[in-house]
Amino acid sequence: MSVPFVDRPPTDAEIEKLRLILSTYQDGSGMLQREGGQTLPGWRDFERSVAAAFSGKALESKWIYDVVLLSQKDDVQIGISCKMRGTLRDVARKGRVTIELSNASGEFWDSVKLKGITQENYHQQPDIVGATLIEVVERWHINVGLDNGGSIDNARSFYLSLQWEPKTGNYQLFQYPVDLPVYDDLAREVTGRRLVGRDQEGVLFEWYGLSGGQLKYYPLVELANWRSEVF
Repeated sequence: MSVPFVDRPPTDAEIEKLRLILSTYQDGSGMLQREGGQTLPGWRDFERSVAAAFSGKALESKWIYDVVLLSQKDDVQIGISCKMRGTLRDVARKGRVTIELSNASGEFWDSVKLKGITQENYHQQPDIVGATLIEVVERWHINVGLDNGGSIDNARSFYLSLQWEPKTGNYQLFQYPVDLPVYDDLAREVTGRRLVGRDQEGVLFEWYGLSGGQLKYYPLVELANWRSEVF
């Protein structure tokens, strides 16, 4: 059987398998605690479930990819960066998926400071700062790619985002390529404590450089390579 997402889309049976695996984490073993002792799957549980459902390997490390699949077409490794957020309601309201790309505040600031920009004046250079952040993320992928002597085919690798709603317990999967939009095409500004990159429809990137260091990405639902039904 070929690998889902790589050689073909996933089947309904494979999505149902993932749903059932995720449901087992309600028995008290899940990372997310709820009242009454019930639990829900957390980010590590999601990674393990993806690996089990789609015949991959969960790396369980701080590597750029969380799960690795092997394409049965050409024996090439494909990486999955698993992302999980309780923002499914925002998907319906805003038409965007929430993906936290990284919270590597130290590495982000080290790269920004190499451009002669500091925490005191970064708000004056949103163009340079934003482009630098995207370069850092892209470099992580390039470093492990086939073209750089690595083991991963980045062209077929992807973000797999599990968006969920805490109140209803609904979930939905979205797949996006690891190649990010060109930052130079965006409107950039620093507002409050965040740097914002906007496309024509709204906010596409946010960086909370002075409060946690999270770099967030909000791709449009309609631009997903693939998405599941709500389950």
